[in-house]
Amino acid sequence: MPLPIEDYALIGDCHTAALVGSDGSIDWLCFPRFDSGACFAALLGEPEHGRWLIAPVAEVRNIRRKYRHSTLILETDFETGAGAVRIIDFMSLSEERWDVLRIIEGLRGRVAMRMELIIRFDYGSIMPWVQRSGDTLLATAGPDRLELRSEVAVHGENMKTMAEFHVSKGERINFALNYRPSYEAAQSTIDPEQELVATENEWCKWSERCTYQGRWRDAVLRSLITLKALTYAPTGGIIAAPTTSLPEQHGGVRNWDYRYCWLRDATFTLNALLLAGYHEEAVAWREWLLRAIAGSPESLQTLYSVTGERRLEEYVVDWLPGYGRAVPVRLGNAASKQFQLDVYGEVMDTLHLARTVGLDPEPAAWRVQVAILQFLESNWQQPDDGIWEMRGPQRHYTYSKVMAWVAFDRAVKDVEAFKLDGPVERWRQVRDAIHAQVCSESYDAQRNTFVQFYGAPHLDASLLLIPQVGFLPSDDPRVLGTIEAIKRDLVVDGLVLRYKTDADIDALPSGEGAFLPCSYWLAGSLALIGRREEAEALFERLLGLSNDVGLLAEEYDTRGRCMLGNFPQALTHTALINTAYLLSIPEEQAKRVSEAGERPAAVLQTS
Repeated sequence: MPLPIEDYALIGDCHTAALVGSDGSIDWLCFPRFDSGACFAALLGEPEHGRWLIAPVAEVRNIRRKYRHSTLILETDFETGAGAVRIIDFMSLSEERWDVLRIIEGLRGRVAMRMELIIRFDYGSIMPWVQRSGDTLLATAGPDRLELRSEVAVHGENMKTMAEFHVSKGERINFALNYRPSYEAAQSTIDPEQELVATENEWCKWSERCTYQGRWRDAVLRSLITLKALTYAPTGGIIAAPTTSLPEQHGGVRNWDYRYCWLRDATFTLNALLLAGYHEEAVAWREWLLRAIAGSPESLQTLYSVTGERRLEEYVVDWLPGYGRAVPVRLGNAASKQFQLDVYGEVMDTLHLARTVGLDPEPAAWRVQVAILQFLESNWQQPDDGIWEMRGPQRHYTYSKVMAWVAFDRAVKDVEAFKLDGPVERWRQVRDAIHAQVCSESYDAQRNTFVQFYGAPHLDASLLLIPQVGFLPSDDPRVLGTIEAIKRDLVVDGLVLRYKTDADIDALPSGEGAFLPCSYWLAGSLALIGRREEAEALFERLLGLSNDVGLLAEEYDTRGRCMLGNFPQALTHTALINTAYLLSIPEEQAKRVSEAGERPAAVLQTS
């Protein structure tokens, strides 16, 4: 069985990423990019579906893991009765090649080790043709080839590549696994030791650019490094997570492919990057966004591939038994074909934020925005599938309407602040009409709370964002009432549910974990309404849920005390960064953010 989700760590090269277990096994890796077929898919099945294990032969008494300094270089120390050994795992940061490098270092005594390499292309379905070329092992299947170079002898056994060796104190043994298209020429031999120094220098240099110096710097920087690792360097696109089908409920069916770029995440991500001083990454993310959404506004999708591809058809992989037997295992994502009204507001908010903080202007951006508003003006009153991508009937979701309001609000502000051309009076009228309708149809005066959709009895954690996007000020009685209602109805063991899945609104069986981004949103809302002590207590609790190397999944099971959902989750880490900033600024600044009706970066970076 795969390890608990929290027992994995991430390594990556800003093209793809791998999950390394605390047992020394790489159980998930897709080459050459995040959404390519996996060559190691044991995470969603058995070792026979592909993995790369290096570990002591004898019983391991203790395991300690950490990332080296402010990098994505993973160090795992194993203690055995015969001694101690360290495995250093990383991927080289190259624009021309893809390598997974593993260095085995003897720390104490003399430790017997074993290596087991099982390569299965296309998510465990294709066994490669394996041959030797000098000191290199070649595994080929169709367009894919992996090449293993090892400083110890390897042999084949039961369709696996095996090795047994010893490592003594002070000794270092290197392994290098290179991917290349099978039809291209072999690449030069890489020196893992030299690459280790170069990779460490690059990560440290990048991390030094972080401008956040507050109380939670370590957690913020680790989250920023994670976001960087989830960035596809050639385009600037940032994926939601490097995995697919890690379940949101033990053994359940809420299993989705997150290896794509969601428009909804754009503003949260841009806000986090800008607050930390990463303007180059923010510009790259904006440019990816503009390329992806190019075309007619009615064809705007919720998510795209890392290069902006639109065809992300969802299908089931029936040969994988699923993580913890949770099926189906899905590839692709049908949400790409849904109508989600809020993404138009997210796009408008992202481009407004970029313009407000002074990123280099993109002339085409305003033309795109005007076209979006023309479409939205005729379609904002339509029901949609909502922020949580419901697979039930379309409804008039409150958050969707609020973000439609955001779209027109940001356009009005852009015209006023930057002298851009547009029918601003008509946009003001539409903005006011949306606001009035939401306050009339989504607000339950009897309970003093906004509800999930027009006329619904249900609540929704996305309502916590009403003050954070400026729809209403944080001290508005309706906002305060909504926060209290969510705390009363959606908080379980101190953490926030997205909504109650047993309400039969999403056409799926009930049950999932607490949604960690929503829990951070609650902490941010508490900070904005002046309940700083309560906000900090919740924030510290959330930080305590991080695994031993500072990573967070999408959800958390409060009963089983374990992570759920795809891992690591970009939205969770952006929520951590943004909330840390809200809690790190003086209360008068937080009040100014609340009153401005803008994302924090727009206020803090221009004040």
